[in-house]
Amino acid sequence: MDISIGSAAPDFTAMAVVDKQFKSVSLSDYRGQYVVLFFWPLDFTFVCPTEIVAFSESAAAFKERGCAVLGVSVDSQFTHLAWQNTPRADGGLGDIAFPMISDLTHNISKSYGVLCEEKGVAFRGLYLMDKEGNIRHMLINDLPLGRSVDEALRMVDALKFFEENGEVCPANWRPGEDTIKAGVDSSKAFFKNWADKDAVAS
Repeated sequence: MDISIGSAAPDFTAMAVVDKQFKSVSLSDYRGQYVVLFFWPLDFTFVCPTEIVAFSESAAAFKERGCAVLGVSVDSQFTHLAWQNTPRADGGLGDIAFPMISDLTHNISKSYGVLCEEKGVAFRGLYLMDKEGNIRHMLINDLPLGRSVDEALRMVDALKFFEENGEVCPANWRPGEDTIKAGVDSSKAFFKNWADKDAVAS
């Protein structure tokens, strides 16, 4: 299945570990919220726990923005639970504040275009969905390259700001900084300030 920006995110239902219990989770359960869905290659590996723990530690920040976090790998829910029950000092996860979803069939990874067929694992895909379930941002990293949770939060902030205010967000934008009224004339106020700041900095 081909997916692209603006397309409906492929729905799925799969077993997950939620609060150290097994639970069936569907993407459609989260309609009406923003969703960050991310994939990691395999449990009990090396880069993966650093990303998963970082997303978990920021779960409250995502929730404050009305955004759910969901994580997926090709491992079973039993392996997910065993990894959570392994201390972090030993390469484990400890408690995790978002559902860890099992994709044993590889169907979810395939539907999002992140399955590395040669190795049978998912690339590090990340997708941001709006409240209607449409994909508004996506990023796919190769296996050795960890992602930035701060950037994922920034993308949620930018989408939320645009939807609430109708103004677009420039490079490296953070909440509270200037945005752009998207029009030939209306954008000039932003670009004048931008040029003035550039002149002062130089």
